[in-house]
Amino acid sequence: MPNPWPKLWTRTLTAFAALSILGAGALAADAPSGYRPSLSVSSGGAGSGGATSRIKDLANIEGVRQNQLIGYGLVVGLNGTGDTLNNIPFTRQSLQAMLERLGVNIRGQTLRTGNVAAVMVTANLPAFGTQGSRIDVTVSALGDAKSLNGGTLLVTPLLGADGNVYAVAQGSLAIAGFQAEGDAAKITRGVPTVGRISNGAIIEREIDFALNRLNQVRLALRNPDFTTAKRIAAAINDFTGAAIAEPLDSSTVQISVPERFSGNVVALLTEIEQLQIEPDMPAKIVIDERSGIIVMGRDVRVSTVAVAQGNLTVTISETPQVSQPNPFAGGDTVVVPRTQVSVQEDGRKLAMVREGVSLQELVDGLNALGIGPRDLIAILQAIKSAGAIQADIEVM
Repeated sequence: MPNPWPKLWTRTLTAFAALSILGAGALAADAPSGYRPSLSVSSGGAGSGGATSRIKDLANIEGVRQNQLIGYGLVVGLNGTGDTLNNIPFTRQSLQAMLERLGVNIRGQTLRTGNVAAVMVTANLPAFGTQGSRIDVTVSALGDAKSLNGGTLLVTPLLGADGNVYAVAQGSLAIAGFQAEGDAAKITRGVPTVGRISNGAIIEREIDFALNRLNQVRLALRNPDFTTAKRIAAAINDFTGAAIAEPLDSSTVQISVPERFSGNVVALLTEIEQLQIEPDMPAKIVIDERSGIIVMGRDVRVSTVAVAQGNLTVTISETPQVSQPNPFAGGDTVVVPRTQVSVQEDGRKLAMVREGVSLQELVDGLNALGIGPRDLIAILQAIKSAGAIQADIEVM
């Protein structure tokens, strides 16, 4: 008699059964019952007025910026979790050079310590950082060290892009991650090979920038836009009562320092930074295909379109059975395959989206199709290819 050997493989093939972009006239869509919308829009949608922002939140002052610093150093005091000196030659050479500078000659000797690690040290030198001020530094392992927990960074010069030393770092590391292991298992939480030293570097060299002696100041917009640049210039001119601000391009607004603020540019910038304007932004849709995230701007509009989408699911079930011969029949026991194939197509109604709808109406129309974000990505790209969506699509 047959004895079943249950064995099941289920394969789901998802495909677009229909994706049509047609001329249409009205919004007519029925959402499936129990469907959970895959897109939503906040209360501050296209129907609400734009929010205002301060100029200091929209633009940077040209020349007032941070500068990156970098350095190479050694971390000591590790509990056997440092670099393997036989595998990491630069750690061994750095350790020998450091000890020789301290009067210890170890040339030709064998080093077996595991408490030292070569690291790269990075920091940001703030604008107008003064000599003697302290800044934070980040320390990252360069070799095969397992953890920097408990280590101390030795004196490390931090260099700028011009090769000059602007700060010197030293101190005990704070590590957020940890690692523990045994003979058969190990656990790692966070990143134990990267640490941070709060106020771990002292500024030794200042960057000379005489802001108060400038005759002109330029504002660099963080999100370049011609309309926003013009609004910033208009707000500054209205506040000062003179045409001192001029938009040069979509990302730059040039300000001529008035006579009454000559030698006191900081006072002028303090007043300008607090001015409120309504920034403008281009219609844009940002898509992250890896995570299925879709972000739509407030001004996204579509022309008249109709969209249909469907999922095709093919399920293959394998249930092989064993066929045994009767006693003394002289037959062989064989495995008899049993296969069941089923096909299911989830049809969706044709959703119509009328011309010039708002972001909320666009989201409602797409949600009416009853699809997930990943299918929405393909639909948005297809609508864009048909020239029916007035927005840029940026794929991350």
